[in-house]
Amino acid sequence: MAPFTADSLDLLALKAGQLRRLPGVDLTDEDLSGAMLAGVHWPGAKLAGANLSHANLNQAHLEGVNLMGASLVGADGRANLWGANLMQCDLSGADLRGANLRGANLMGARFGGGSLAGAFLSGCTLTGVNLQGGDLRGVDLRGANLSEVNLRGADLSGADLSGARLDNANLEEADLRQANLAGASLTGANLLCADLTQARLGGVLTTGACLMGTLLDNGLAP
Repeated sequence: MAPFTADSLDLLALKAGQLRRLPGVDLTDEDLSGAMLAGVHWPGAKLAGANLSHANLNQAHLEGVNLMGASLVGADGRANLWGANLMQCDLSGADLRGANLRGANLMGARFGGGSLAGAFLSGCTLTGVNLQGGDLRGVDLRGANLSEVNLRGADLSGADLSGARLDNANLEEADLRQANLAGASLTGANLLCADLTQARLGGVLTTGACLMGTLLDNGLAP
């Protein structure tokens, strides 16, 4: 079967949620804002630059899909985005709670006002992303690349950051209570006044890190 294209699709039917499987569809730069796309299967789809703002993607299958530069502003992004290309996506206000983002590329993505609580981000790339004040409670970030990420004031309580790279990351005033940081690299990281109460710190690397005022189980770091 030849791949779908925007010209061969009934976009109104798609936006209304009447199409359930779209193998190889090319909707690059298409306007799908507000579309009802819950549960849709998109194997091999191309959605780079697409406008998916306020779309419903709950439980959609977007594994490995190219979404580079797409807008998911305010979208329900609780989807399977395993290995997806989300570089430079605008995820402001998106609901990504519990989303599967394992191995996804999120370099240059924009966040703010949304939630990643309980999301699965193991092995993903978030280098240099701004997650200041973000809701990352219980998130799975095992082995993720968070180098130079801005997590100032972020809620990472109960998060699994074991083996993650947080080199030169900004974790000032971050909530890391009960987080798992075993084997993580925090070389050069800023942990000024961060809360690490009951955090697991076995094998963590903190060479050159700022730990002034950091709250630990035995008190404050000097």
